[in-house]
Amino acid sequence: MVPTFEKFLYPFLLLLKNGEKTTSQMVDEVAEYLGLTEEDKLLRTKSGTSTQLRDRVGWARQYFRRALFIEIPKTGVYRITQRGLDYLNSHDNLLIEDLLIYPEFAEYYGVPTKKLKCEQNTQSPIHELTPTEQLEQAYENISNDLAADLLNKILEKKDPIFFEHLVVDLMLKMGYGSNNPESAQVTKHSGDEGIDGIIYEDKLGLDKIYLQAKQWTSVVVGRPELHKFVGALAGKSANKGVFITTSFFSKEAREYVKGLTQKVVLIDGKELANYMIEFNVGVTPKKVYEVKRIDIDYFEE
Repeated sequence: MVPTFEKFLYPFLLLLKNGEKTTSQMVDEVAEYLGLTEEDKLLRTKSGTSTQLRDRVGWARQYFRRALFIEIPKTGVYRITQRGLDYLNSHDNLLIEDLLIYPEFAEYYGVPTKKLKCEQNTQSPIHELTPTEQLEQAYENISNDLAADLLNKILEKKDPIFFEHLVVDLMLKMGYGSNNPESAQVTKHSGDEGIDGIIYEDKLGLDKIYLQAKQWTSVVVGRPELHKFVGALAGKSANKGVFITTSFFSKEAREYVKGLTQKVVLIDGKELANYMIEFNVGVTPKKVYEVKRIDIDYFEE
């Protein structure tokens, strides 16, 4: 397990005490200092764009630059300043709260400068995360709230026909049927034999995905319901099916589909809401934030 961000600060600064370090050296030496395993070093941030190790080392560098504890004489090389040395000579630990004593960092961090150590508040959980992770956590919290509201909205409709159209819309937005409305249909309720929708994956309709949509609240979808659906697929000589519910599946139901000759995918209420958010079904973007980075190639040309 990779330690929290704040635990990277002291070793980062301490390792610079005896001379300059490159980015690669800092990453390797901080990992060794903290006793990280090879598995720890491979753990990635939630977005998957970087390892947790490199993300934490990168933000430690940024914080120390803002606090004037280090300087960067050239790209990818770090050097401790006299301020940083003075701190190390009188401390054996380092927290973000300690950096807030320095006005340059306090201004960057967006809070008033801390005058005295005794005035500091108790440690905030937010200090355990890098700004990248704080952004990812905030996004996850907003998405989770939106997903819960979205699922409630679907259940409020209490309209199985609407839900069947929603499921077909989602499949199209996900790229099935080449995103062509003519490549999908909601079946008629009379004589649908347990099939609520069909996605035609090719123009001639030779390959089809059959859908079943259940707008249930607290009903646990078990093996018997899936057995009926698989029977309906067999009656169509079909080998692809998607069972979507606003409720959730039992463990036995999920185990059952693993052993089928047909390919049957299960999507529960939580997964449904998350897919709707990802593919913009029933939701619209409110604001888009772009996270940018330095284009190193531009400055090295």
